[in-house]
Amino acid sequence: MSIAIDKEAVQEEKPTRQRHLLAAILLAVVFFSYIDRVNVSILVVDPEFLKIMGIEGDSVQKGLLMTLFLAAYGVGNVVLSPLGDILGPRKAMSLSILMWGISLVIGGLASVFTIMLASRVLLGLGEGMHFPMQSKFIKEWFPPTERGKANAVWQTGMALAPAIAMPFFTWIIHVSGWRESFFVLLCMGLIPLYLVWFHTSDTPQTNKRINKAELEHIENGLAAEKSAQTVGKATFAEGLKSFAGNYQFWLIVVYYIVHTSVLWGSMTWLPSYLKEARGFSWAAMGALSSLPWILGVVTKIMSGILADKMGRRAPIILVAMIGVAVGVYFGANAEDNMTSAIFLAIGIGSIGLGGPTAWTLMQDIVPARGISTAAGVMNGVGNGFSALAPLAIGFLISVTGSYVGGLLYLVGCACVGGIAMLILTIKGR
Repeated sequence: MSIAIDKEAVQEEKPTRQRHLLAAILLAVVFFSYIDRVNVSILVVDPEFLKIMGIEGDSVQKGLLMTLFLAAYGVGNVVLSPLGDILGPRKAMSLSILMWGISLVIGGLASVFTIMLASRVLLGLGEGMHFPMQSKFIKEWFPPTERGKANAVWQTGMALAPAIAMPFFTWIIHVSGWRESFFVLLCMGLIPLYLVWFHTSDTPQTNKRINKAELEHIENGLAAEKSAQTVGKATFAEGLKSFAGNYQFWLIVVYYIVHTSVLWGSMTWLPSYLKEARGFSWAAMGALSSLPWILGVVTKIMSGILADKMGRRAPIILVAMIGVAVGVYFGANAEDNMTSAIFLAIGIGSIGLGGPTAWTLMQDIVPARGISTAAGVMNGVGNGFSALAPLAIGFLISVTGSYVGGLLYLVGCACVGGIAMLILTIKGR
C-alpha cells in the first residue's frame, strides 16, 4: 500500500525548473560580457579619451580597438574552448570572467594607447573562452525541441546589453569620465561570477537542486538524440572529426562570419555615424544607438519561437539577411537624418533573427561529442574574420571621406550570408 502511495507521489511530483534558471543565468553572463565590449563604441566619440590615447581624427586606430579585441576573441574561441571539456563549462566560464576583470583594471588605468590595446586583447581571450561554454550548457541541459527558445533566451542578452549600455555609458562618461566606466564594469562583473559559480552545474545529473521529474524530462528528451550519436568525452581531434567533413556546418560558419561582421561593424561605428555624419546631439546619439538593439531583443525572441514551431532554421536566417541588406542600404542613402536612423535600426535589428537560430542549427547538425569544439570553431572563426569589419569600415571612411562606403560594406556582408542560407534552405534545413 505504502509503495503504491510513494509511486503515486513521484508521478504527481512537479518538475523543478533548473534548466530555465540556467538559461536565465546564461543570459546574464552574455549581457555583462557584451556590456564590457561595447563601452569602446562610446569611448571613441569621447574627446578626452581620444586626446589621452592620441587617436583624435584617426578612424583606423579607432577601428583597431574593436578589431584587436575580436582577433583575440577568435583565437580564444578556438584555442581555449577545449578547456570546457577538461574543466567543465562551469569552471571554464568562471575563469573567463576573472580574465575580464583583470582586463578592465588594466583598461581603466591605461595611460597610453598600447596599454589600452593590451587590455582589449586580454578581454578578447577571456570572452573567447566563455562563449563556447554557453552552447555546451545548452546541449547538455535542453532537449532538441526546447533549444530554439533556450538559445533565444541567452542570445537576447547580446541585444539587451548594447540597448542598455549605449545610453548608460553615454551618461556615465558624461558625468564622471571614461576611466570610471571601466571600474563600474569591474564591479558589475561580480554578478555573473557569483551566478555561475554558485548556481550552475555542468550537467543535470550533477545538479543538487533538480528533482527526478525534471531530470527524467531532460533525459527522455535527449535519449533519441544520444542514441543516434556516440556520446562521452572526446579528444579535440575526435570532436573536430565529427563535423569537419560536413559542408553544412561550414555554410553556418560562413553565415556566422557575416553575422558577427554586421554586429561588430555596426556596434563600433553606429554612434560615430549618428553624431559625426548625421549631426545628432550627444544625448540623442546615445538613445538612437540603442534603438537597433531594442529591436534586436524582439527579433531574437521571435526567432526562438519560430525555430521551435517551424522545426526549420535556415529560412528564418535568410529573412534576417534580407532585412539587414535592405535596412542598412536605405539607411545609408536616406536624406533625412531621422529616417536614416530608423532604417538603420530596422536593418541592424533584423540580425537578431539570425543569431539564436544559427546556434540551434549548429546544435542540430553537430554530434554531442563535438559540440564544444564546433562551438569554438564557429564562434572563433566567425569573430576572427569579423575582426576585419571595424578596421575595414574605418579604412573605407578614411579613404572615401564618407560613412556611406562603410555602411555598404555591411550590405555586402548580408548578401554573402543570404546566399549561404539560401543553399541550406533548399537542402531543407
